[in-house]
Amino acid sequence: MKKYGRTFHLPISPGATSDDKIMPSLDGLMVEDLIVTEKMDGENTTIHAGGSHARSPDSRYHPSRDWLKAFAAGISPYLTEGERIVGENLYARHSVAYEALPSYFLGFAWIVGDEIQSWDLTQARFEELGIQPVPTLYRGPYRQSLFDDLAQALDLTKQEGFVARIAASFVESDMPRRVGKYVREGHVQSETHWMKAELIPNRLDEA
Repeated sequence: MKKYGRTFHLPISPGATSDDKIMPSLDGLMVEDLIVTEKMDGENTTIHAGGSHARSPDSRYHPSRDWLKAFAAGISPYLTEGERIVGENLYARHSVAYEALPSYFLGFAWIVGDEIQSWDLTQARFEELGIQPVPTLYRGPYRQSLFDDLAQALDLTKQEGFVARIAASFVESDMPRRVGKYVREGHVQSETHWMKAELIPNRLDEA
């Protein structure tokens, strides 16, 4: 089991706690082709040739993973030994209630070996595999007020935050420089962890 690397918080992220890491500099994101996607409120999950696993070391059974395991079973046979698809398992409601998801699994990274693939190649691979990507909020050059502007545009009742990454490929060990997240303040609204609370499924888009 290879865990997906930790995503550091952007310096302006109000949701960072004492346990979180904060990017010391934005230099690694100051590029001409930057991707900003919505940060979905789910369980970080990796699909690989042998099946799937959650990022959390907690491997106890939870019913929210049943749908994901069945979904992964349809993807895994098409993956090589060195491929990993990383995304959010959104079956169970956490702090954000989703009413019209395109799928209970939304992907945000395609990793081959130790390299996180470019965003364009990732989108193409997702399409081949029938995987829906997380929503894209912005694509373009970095500018000084970009993250503040995107934070102001969030609907904090429906969105957890956003994740910025360079559009080009990069090695996984470079994640602390090339990927950063913004999380809303007071994101977790309940004292009961979602895995110990009543399972309430999010809703799919019925259109």
